[in-house]
Amino acid sequence: MKMIRLPLLILCMGALLLPTLAAQSTPAPTPTVADALSGGTHSNTWIDTTTGHRVVRLTPEPYSNDLYFTANAFTSDGLMIYGVLHQTGGKFDGGSTLYALNLSTLQSRQLVAQNTNSVVVARKSAMVYFTKPLDTRLYSVNADTGVIAKIGNLPPRADTQSLNADETLLVGTSTDVEPPVHQIDASKLKPTQVRAPWMELRLADQVPMTLFTVNVQTGKVNPILHSTDWLSHPQFSPTDPTLLMYCHEGPWQKVDRIWTIRADGSDNKLIHQRTVNGEIAGHEFWDADGITIWYDLQIPRGQNFYLASYNTTNGARRWYSLDRDMYSLHYAVTPSHLFMAGDGAGENSIARSKNARWIELFVPVLSVVPTEIDQTKLVQSGVLTATHLVSLSMQDYKLLEPNVRFSPDHKLVLFNGDMFGPSHVYAVEVAKATDVAPSTTTPAPAAGQ
Repeated sequence: MKMIRLPLLILCMGALLLPTLAAQSTPAPTPTVADALSGGTHSNTWIDTTTGHRVVRLTPEPYSNDLYFTANAFTSDGLMIYGVLHQTGGKFDGGSTLYALNLSTLQSRQLVAQNTNSVVVARKSAMVYFTKPLDTRLYSVNADTGVIAKIGNLPPRADTQSLNADETLLVGTSTDVEPPVHQIDASKLKPTQVRAPWMELRLADQVPMTLFTVNVQTGKVNPILHSTDWLSHPQFSPTDPTLLMYCHEGPWQKVDRIWTIRADGSDNKLIHQRTVNGEIAGHEFWDADGITIWYDLQIPRGQNFYLASYNTTNGARRWYSLDRDMYSLHYAVTPSHLFMAGDGAGENSIARSKNARWIELFVPVLSVVPTEIDQTKLVQSGVLTATHLVSLSMQDYKLLEPNVRFSPDHKLVLFNGDMFGPSHVYAVEVAKATDVAPSTTTPAPAAGQ
């Protein structure tokens, strides 16, 4: 999970209204999802008056956050794994305690009390893998039983980020030497420049790194790629246990970012080659089919925006264009591709959007093309049409990115929100609540406010 520095969602336009905070004289009972999504009056559910969609606060703990948008968050029986920022002496210390949420009852329980990093959730079992700060050991916890076990030792300065489809291998990256420390005076930079100088310097350092797998049964670490490129964001295909994607990190306009490789280190392949000055591609993630890669494409940077896909089996490409004010930092796609979601962007985002502070629901529409065109060799074009789900005019995009994902039944879009103070995980119903009059109920302040 990532607390991030770059902006997230909404802009207040005209009469856009969000429910305001109201104090509760007595604690309200914990609702079930069924209650919350059937027009219940619990103070942690409301209908967004600007969109007509019902919103639910899922996590009760202040400073709780969903996992990063590329990571699976649900165990095989539907438990949602999330984190609550860990504090020592009243100060956040860079990790999270782990919790499990039952989406059917909205009951949560603590899973790991210690400070954790590098959380990976299995799709087909109840296993959750994690590391601890300043600890080279890899651990697992069974989300059903709560049993914690040590798996083995990782290399120094390593983390793990993804589990393969047959749940035998984790993939991670490690830096082979301690990277140089660069001092940057952020007070002299604009908000959009804070990360840029550091990323430029880190890219130029050419620190030796290793991409590796680790056997979850034996703990054996197997290096599969050594490089002085900045390796990051490794993600196993959700269906092919031998295929994974990773990126060359850095300022996007200076790197050919998206790559695939086999778990044995073979077939290392570039997925998107830049061809235009200033072109960028990034925030890549796997489709549920395990063969399609989706990514944010801009040609050039900050001017023309696409949600692009690449089929790793036949090379087919699709580029869905979207307007500047529809731009999102991150996207999610349903398995059917009927719907997509985005988490919007603040005014200081790369898109310089003026009205993008929304959780968006997208419908992809392919352009009509002659049937004789070979779609595996030419890009198939299309557009995204957008429907606002939640206004995020009060979101602090500089501190927290919403990181959208769909619930397992695809009826909800989940996101991180700090609209009312400390962050929580929220869900908005995809279907519009047209059968229920707009509620006057306001969300309750988070505990500790």
